[in-house]
Amino acid sequence: MEPSNSTKVSRRSVVAGMAGAVVGRMHGRQAQRVRIGVVGCGQRGSWIASLFAQHGGYEVVAVADYFKEVADRCGDALGVDRGRRFHGLGGYLKLMEAGVEAVALETPPYCFPDHAEAAVRAGLHVYMAKPVAVDVPGCLRIKAAAAKASAQGRVFLVDYQMPTDPGNIHVVDQIRAGRIGKVVALQSYYLAGGWPDPPRGRTIEDRLQHLIWVNDVAIGGGHHVNACIHAVDAALWVAGQSPIAAVGASRVGRPNPHGDSHDVFSLTYEFADGLILNHRAKHLNDSYPSGDFCGCWIHGQSGCGWISYAAKAQLVHPNDAFSADVVDLYAAGARRNIAAFHQAIVQGDASNPTVHHAVESALTTILGREAARRRRRIAMEALLKENQRIAADLRGLQP
Repeated sequence: MEPSNSTKVSRRSVVAGMAGAVVGRMHGRQAQRVRIGVVGCGQRGSWIASLFAQHGGYEVVAVADYFKEVADRCGDALGVDRGRRFHGLGGYLKLMEAGVEAVALETPPYCFPDHAEAAVRAGLHVYMAKPVAVDVPGCLRIKAAAAKASAQGRVFLVDYQMPTDPGNIHVVDQIRAGRIGKVVALQSYYLAGGWPDPPRGRTIEDRLQHLIWVNDVAIGGGHHVNACIHAVDAALWVAGQSPIAAVGASRVGRPNPHGDSHDVFSLTYEFADGLILNHRAKHLNDSYPSGDFCGCWIHGQSGCGWISYAAKAQLVHPNDAFSADVVDLYAAGARRNIAAFHQAIVQGDASNPTVHHAVESALTTILGREAARRRRRIAMEALLKENQRIAADLRGLQP
């Protein structure tokens, strides 16, 4: 990740103008309605599709999901023509030929590299969920696809919510301005419940819905890559750089596991300038109070800061203090990003600042996942050189 001011500017440009949601809607109604298709129409995908429809600057004209009934349910809710509802593994390709200008990718992340590359080949704008991939080769494919999109003048945005919150932005800006002195340590955390992990069937078809795929490294990247990445991404936003190595431990804590993902983590990331990031996480239904489930503490030589997903943004230093509630970020952050995506399309801004950070965050969580699973220190350079591909078993699935 780029240290220095370029990182601060690029992160903030994602949400250019916090009142931009309103401005985006005005642009949408008066200047341009973007014809968008949604790939992956499960719980979050259908919800994201509804937010695009509500924005005013989009027309949802096509949907695709592996399951026909899921695509139809989303299509019915949004009034999508039955001729533009697609299903099966190859449904996304048909959607991209159905007269869309942009796609929203909301599938399990194993699919993202294939889907993003196809979208860029088709000359479409891309709005994508995180994480961008489950392995190193997938991350590098997304990086290359996004670079090609920029060269073609197409917008490519990865949807993270914490960097869109005004309080979080203020805290990070103040830290970058030196308000708490040199940052010497970061502590990120993700303490939440888990997801159902039923027995495996004859194929992986029954693991492609209801977030079951988070339990499988090949399909969803595992709990650290898929969920903890929110907190790790926030820490890298503050750090302005990527780690050079990680060490730690992890284990499976959920009862009767059937997927191969670990769900309890303790990790330490090292940075080239001596900065240390400690990350702790659990994804267990253990009745833990989950109001403050995800965030990052920032420790400087003369003060500290805190950014979060569902609690507060705070800054404490000798001469002053700042505190603001982080409100409804799951929905508010998505709306801000949808508005920013539309604004970038309308203005022809293909700088695509979110992609670099999203790729680095995915690589960082993959590094942590592997270091914890192998219980040894792994350098980022070695992970990239290893370039290990993780293949999902797609046998028996609908084409």
